Amino acid sequence: MEGFTAHQACKFTGCTPRQLRYWDQIGLVRPSVQGTGGRPGVPRLYSFRDLVALRVVKSLLDGGMSLQRVRRSWEFLTKTAALDKHLSEVRLVTDGQSIFRIARRDGEVLDALKEGQMAFFVAIDDIATSVETDVRQFREDRDRFIRALRRAAASTATGS
Repeated sequence: MEGFTAHQACKFTGCTPRQLRYWDQIGLVRPSVQGTGGRPGVPRLYSFRDLVALRVVKSLLDGGMSLQRVRRSWEFLTKTAALDKHLSEVRLVTDGQSIFRIARRDGEVLDALKEGQMAFFVAIDDIATSVETDVRQFREDRDRFIRALRRAAASTATGS
C-alpha cells in the first residue's frame, strides 16, 4: 500500500501539521499505513482513504461544525461502515448542528448525532475525486522531475 507523508497529506487536504498530529492523537483520523506509535522521528504515512477522510473532516470543521460533533459523527459513520466501502455512494449533510449521512442508492438518511435538520452537502465522492486529481498531478510532477534529473546526469556523464 502506498503511503503519503504528513507533508503530502497537508498539501492534498489543506490541513495543518498540527491538525494531523492532534487528530491522530485523539483518534479522529489516524494514518492507516504507518502511525508513530508515540515514537519520535517515526513518520506518519496516510493512505488515499485517509486523505479523503482528512479532507471530509476539515470541510465539516470549515463548515462550522465543532470538533466534538465531527468526532462523534465520524465515529458513528465509521462504526456503521457507511464510509468504508462505497465513498462515491455517500453524501454528508450538515446544518452546523448535526451531520447526516445520505445513501445515494436508496436515499436513506441517517442522523449521525440524532438531531437537527439538513442544510448543505459535503460530497465525499467529489472530495475523493479532487484528492485523486491532486495525487495524480503530484505523481506526474515527481516523475517529470526525476526524468529531468536523469537526463541531466546522462548529459553530464557523456559530456565529461
